[in-house]
Amino acid sequence: MKRSTLKQFFFLLVLALSAIFFSVFFSITALAQADININNTNIIRFGNDVIVAPNQSVKNAIAIGGTVRIQQGTQVTNTAIAIDGDVILEKGARVDGDVYVVGGKIITEEGATIDGASGTILENGRWGMYGFRKRRGFISSYLFNTAFHLLNILISTIVGVLIILWRPNFLLNLAATVSHYPIQSGLWGLGGLFAVIVLIIVLAISLIGIPLLPLVALVFMITVLLGTLGVALWLGQRTLTTRERSLIQKFLIGMLILSLIGLIPVLGNLVLLVVNILGFGALLAWWFGNIRVQTGD
Repeated sequence: MKRSTLKQFFFLLVLALSAIFFSVFFSITALAQADININNTNIIRFGNDVIVAPNQSVKNAIAIGGTVRIQQGTQVTNTAIAIDGDVILEKGARVDGDVYVVGGKIITEEGATIDGASGTILENGRWGMYGFRKRRGFISSYLFNTAFHLLNILISTIVGVLIILWRPNFLLNLAATVSHYPIQSGLWGLGGLFAVIVLIIVLAISLIGIPLLPLVALVFMITVLLGTLGVALWLGQRTLTTRERSLIQKFLIGMLILSLIGLIPVLGNLVLLVVNILGFGALLAWWFGNIRVQTGD
């Protein structure tokens, strides 16, 4: 088997394993609806909603892959955090501390109060360059996701072109890392994603760490974006193999491929999820894994 064919095989294997892994992971968490209850006052739920009933006394309510609903007249004495979900405060509900949402929004009904800070990241439910959450009917959801996806592609393309004009070797290094080390990049991406989730949980149950949550989310988004741009350049290099093509032309072709993938219902989102993880891992491997390859175009 030729070296290039072997690399393609390993790369496709990483894509398949990542897709299977995340499909199984989200299915298991959704079915398990696992709770972590710390000292009976810090509730963390994976894959489903956290509902704070009026007769509960809760310091922290955290939902990962679900919504935090604070029912009428209920009080959360510290923080409410939702990742890939909303925080909903019903009439008269109160949060004494902060409210943060990643991939959703904060909804406050009449008389609900938030005494601390509040903020949202990725309010429309967008992870990387695709829509992950489905809130509407299929057609309206698809049209909305497509519009947002194309807007993300446009913004990302502008950012990528500026990076190439400023520091072309940066994206070249990421593309070379994906090309030469697809397995390592995939593993770094999976490990980095879980590390971010663990970090968010630790910060969420810590008074000192709560103010750092928006910063962590912002750094994560930027890192995923930069890594994905590297994958786009790699796709363009694989598509336009002639050296006469400029670096920007190859990058634009790669972004075009990602934009078309994102238009495929369901499967496109899953593929872009894998692309985001692969790019995220390539950046981590290049920064922290001491992986260095010779670049050339």
